[in-house]
Amino acid sequence: MKIKLDIDATPQELRTFFGLPDVTPLQNEIMENLREKMIAGTEGYDPLTLLRPFLPESLQSLESVQKMFWDAFRQNLTPTDANKSSE
Repeated sequence: MKIKLDIDATPQELRTFFGLPDVTPLQNEIMENLREKMIAGTEGYDPLTLLRPFLPESLQSLESVQKMFWDAFRQNLTPTDANKSSE
């Protein structure tokens, strides 16, 4: 014997039906606090500062990092790609 019930209800309606507390205000407060901390964390954000411990001393300045990326990019260009970029 199989019994199948289809209940068409929103999650909020089910929480109310089972007597669970409404935690929406708490969730909103936590999300607002997280949002404020994320915004405060982006002020003065410097990606090079985060990467510095992982880079060798020769790549400690932003110019040397940019040069490294450009050199790697140029090495991966095929001769036809290099001709197109110089046109």
